[in-house]
Amino acid sequence: MRLWTLVVVFGLLAGESGAGDWPGWRGPNRDGVSEETGLLSTWPENGPDLVWRVDGAGKGYSTPSVVGDRVYLMGSEGRDREFVQALDARDGAVVWSTHVGNVGLPDQDPSYPGSRSTPIVDGERLYVFSSDGDVACLERASGKVVWTRNVREEFGGKPGRWAYSESPLVDGDRVVVTPGGQAAVMVALDKRTGETVWTTSIAEAEDAAFSSIAISNASGKKQYVQFLKGGLLGVDAETGKVLWRYHRTAEGSPANIPTPLIQGDAVYNATHRAGGALLKIDLDGDPVVTEMYFGSKLPVNLGGSILTQGHLFGTTRSALVCTEFETGELKWTDRSVGPASVFYAEGHVYLASEDGEVALVAATPTAYVEKGRFTLPNPPVRGDSKIWAYPVVANGRLYIRDVNVVWCYDVSQSDGEGGE
Repeated sequence: MRLWTLVVVFGLLAGESGAGDWPGWRGPNRDGVSEETGLLSTWPENGPDLVWRVDGAGKGYSTPSVVGDRVYLMGSEGRDREFVQALDARDGAVVWSTHVGNVGLPDQDPSYPGSRSTPIVDGERLYVFSSDGDVACLERASGKVVWTRNVREEFGGKPGRWAYSESPLVDGDRVVVTPGGQAAVMVALDKRTGETVWTTSIAEAEDAAFSSIAISNASGKKQYVQFLKGGLLGVDAETGKVLWRYHRTAEGSPANIPTPLIQGDAVYNATHRAGGALLKIDLDGDPVVTEMYFGSKLPVNLGGSILTQGHLFGTTRSALVCTEFETGELKWTDRSVGPASVFYAEGHVYLASEDGEVALVAATPTAYVEKGRFTLPNPPVRGDSKIWAYPVVANGRLYIRDVNVVWCYDVSQSDGEGGE
């Protein structure tokens, strides 16, 4: 058995994530940035080697989570079966599959029903959030349900037009999700038992949107930042008390999707309809939210953005852009693969376009430099929907999720490969 295999197996048995693992939504820091090394810096003409493909992964847009030799994701069949499953990372074989609820708002218009949430691995347990509002804790090894609660039924939750899309946040001994509504727009649950720790109330009922919570420590105060239908919300992590609001990026937007991007006291937030903004949060005294800049030519697409070396990389409705984080200054723009979801590792941006093109681009502010591109083979029939799941690189593998399909590619660098 090779050394890397021993390390992976040990990490799985110990119930902890390794350096190459990707345990939940946008990674350990919810920023889409990986610390993994030893990856190809250029791709062959037809793309990296395909390791396996799984058909029948279920409808939906759930991004995979990867820990050790297991891949976890959600899927759905029909209206009454939304499930979470574990796949063997070596060949894509199903290890277990567990039903967790119904498909939320299946009569939505335009119609894109199906699972959306990304599972999060925490030790020997797995936490998921169904599109119908079921928060569930499962045993990671077997898929057995430990506890479950439905936020629509128990907290009067108000999902957005396209049902719940949030990926749950595990922070310390709590699981935090956003039911929407008025009395409990955000809730913290004890991750061991599912019991309520606190709820957040607001003056008027507000729908949950399609974003996921990010953690900020602005002014030395830990807070959860979430994007609701009406705008950003900052909540005290200890008590659930509302600290601040910001609305401009939500104006006129039918779908508030990108997860807020946190850097120190700053929050970057965007929608493709309204535009993007960098905010500075000051909680020394009365809360003050200062808009540092606002614009429409920033990374605003639903695929989110990543921050590295002081620059943002993400897409607009037509192109990949690079902007300076502190000022919003545009460094370059390129059509690339069009609107896409993004991921960062080892000096490169990985893009998975809405239409099935995948690209590797150097993460440099000087110019657009493409290092490889390929088209996903034999895509499924997806109707009017697009590829909205984010790409993931974990333990030398690139995972791409489409409706009912998962592709796994080898992007690890062998000796003598991938050098500049």
